[in-house]
Amino acid sequence: METQESINYQRIADAINYIRLNFKEQPNLDEVAEKVNLSPFHFQRMFTEWAGISPKKFLQYLSVEYAKGILKEKQATLFDAAFETGLSGTGRLHDLFINIEGMTPAEYKNGGKALTINYSFAESPFGNILVASTVKGICYLAFADDKQEAFSQLQAQFANATYHQVVDMTQQNALFIFKRDWSKLSNIKLHLKGTAFQLKVWEALLRIPMGGLYTYGSLAQNISMPNASRAVGSAVGDNPVAFLIPCHRVIRSTGDFGQYHWGATRKSAMIGWEAAQVNKIAI
Repeated sequence: METQESINYQRIADAINYIRLNFKEQPNLDEVAEKVNLSPFHFQRMFTEWAGISPKKFLQYLSVEYAKGILKEKQATLFDAAFETGLSGTGRLHDLFINIEGMTPAEYKNGGKALTINYSFAESPFGNILVASTVKGICYLAFADDKQEAFSQLQAQFANATYHQVVDMTQQNALFIFKRDWSKLSNIKLHLKGTAFQLKVWEALLRIPMGGLYTYGSLAQNISMPNASRAVGSAVGDNPVAFLIPCHRVIRSTGDFGQYHWGATRKSAMIGWEAAQVNKIAI
């Protein structure tokens, strides 16, 4: 005898399959809900609970992934990519790419050729850092124990971009985070490139307050994907913006601080430094 949970799972599985097969028609919420015999309200809530994102966002991710394949593999025009994806026009394609990929369709198609990146080296309480920015915001921040290696890793992220070693206001505003009230964090703009899942995890990291610590399991719970701790760990490790996106605030369930892309010792120092800042504010 089927349980209600198994019935609900099958409905969501059927909905996902329907969206995958028919995304070029850009089906709306009512249409997909009808296919699985649910009201739009209940379907929206159930899909979000099971998949971790709304049906609309899932459709958008599928559309962008398909458009990316057309732009890269077939070298299609933006109009053709929009048409083949079932979007109403190039403006809609542009908006989806900006919201999901953090870049325009043209920038993606050209592998970053249209992208200009300013970068500079600076000092922080935890060692030298390399910070990079575009006109949209901070796109990269890493600890730079070896400056040439750090720059090479930045170039690997945006292989075809044009680079200028210059300090701009976007970088300066970001670096003030080591001195200013953390409530000012919203003033710092980020320009991120990642998968839908990575962006979801990085957004959750931004919600961890200074002095706070999450486990990988609690972070997975926070994004409504409690069984995805391992995948969450991988996304945390792929964070391209050190400190500003505070992946150092995620520890193991045992209480051990665990590893860190820029060194376990540095992670321990950062956690301790933040705890001291919080205590100063409290006093």
